Formats: sequence, C-alpha cells, structure tokens
Amino acid sequence: MLIENSKDPEKFRKEKLEPRTDGTLCFNNRSWLPCYGDLRTLIMYESHKSKYYVHSGSEKMYQELKQLYWWPNMKADIAIYVSKCLTCLRVKAEHQKSYGLLVQPEIPQWKWDNITMDFVTKLPRTSSGY
Repeated sequence: MLIENSKDPEKFRKEKLEPRTDGTLCFNNRSWLPCYGDLRTLIMYESHKSKYYVHSGSEKMYQELKQLYWWPNMKADIAIYVSKCLTCLRVKAEHQKSYGLLVQPEIPQWKWDNITMDFVTKLPRTSSGY
C-alpha cells in the first residue's frame, strides 16, 4: 500500500481523506494537516511549549496529537521537533546521572611504591593457537 501511495499521492488523498462540512479533510476522524506554511510546526509548538503543557517527551506528545491530527511522518516530525527543544535539552542534562569527578591519582613518594597492572582478556586466538 505504501508503494502504491508513493506512486500517486493524489490517489491516496482522494481515497482516504474525507471532507468535513467545514471544508477540512480528515483521516480516521482526525484532522489532516497539509504541509502548507508552518501549520504543523504551530500545532507542535502549541502542544509542546504552551503554558498548559510541561514539555512532554516525543512519545507522549505524539499520543496526544494523534487523537486530533494526522499527517504523513507525524511521529518522526514530532521526535525531531522535541529533540531540538532547548528547554528539554537543558532539563535532560540536569537529570542525567553524573559519572563522577575526575581525580588525579596521588604521586608516589618512592619508586615502586605503587604497582598497578592492567589485564586484557578475551582476545582472539592467533593462527599459532596463542
């Protein structure tokens, strides 16, 4: 079906999209948002950044928007939009587990005071069998 739709997008539009009385088109009872201007971006902006929402992640935002709207590649568009949100990136960085502070090892007072050894294991065998 995807191959057929990609060959003739107008056929998909005529067969799958249903007109409403107000002139908008719908797909499975969800408003279809055409790719004219910044309409999709505006809808994503209002859903993600309005004062009534709390910068939800891409999956939650998709679940909320798909109840009302539909457009091709909607899930991918939402994921890209959320990944570029500076507020989300800052908050995400603040909640990441820190990996610890870099600490410089103590310098020994005498030679051979501290001896360390690294073990390298699970190396592939050579042609000689070692």
